[in-house]
Amino acid sequence: MSDRNDPDDVAPAGGGNAPVDETAAMAMWEDYRTARPEQALDPEPPSVEVFGDHPELTDELLALVLDGTKRATASLVAEFRHEGQPLPRVGSHWIACDSAGRPRAVIRSTELRIGPFASVDAAFAYDEGEGDRTLASWRHEHRRYWQRVCPGIGVEWHDGLDVVFERFEVAWPPEAADR
Repeated sequence: MSDRNDPDDVAPAGGGNAPVDETAAMAMWEDYRTARPEQALDPEPPSVEVFGDHPELTDELLALVLDGTKRATASLVAEFRHEGQPLPRVGSHWIACDSAGRPRAVIRSTELRIGPFASVDAAFAYDEGEGDRTLASWRHEHRRYWQRVCPGIGVEWHDGLDVVFERFEVAWPPEAADR
């Protein structure tokens, strides 16, 4: 999947994120696997992705991850289907890149729940670390984001769409890792 989806009002004109650097991402994965073989047990290489859908949002959200504020994200199940990607699993990893496509963090899923948009709770909104971290803000901004994204994946937006609510930890690099 190309994006872990998080909100913003409108994608600015002037271009999107650079393509992710798969070679550098796999080198980061190998560094992690070598250093932490007991944790890097994924049977397949991790996906390589960005947060958001435009450079400013991508870098803003990644900064929240790297500084420890953001420890959750949400994506529509329909987005995974559209991209032909499996849903994440607890213990699986993915690599987050910045807007220039550079890998910056190996992320490990620690908790997953699928439920309708309306089932999000205040604790999850807070853990996502965005805006004022309130449930009202989360609902408002995510609804606006997905209303923008849904036409591109052939889905009509409604509050009953299933969302993957994912909590995570930063596993690598050591200076950003949660442990």
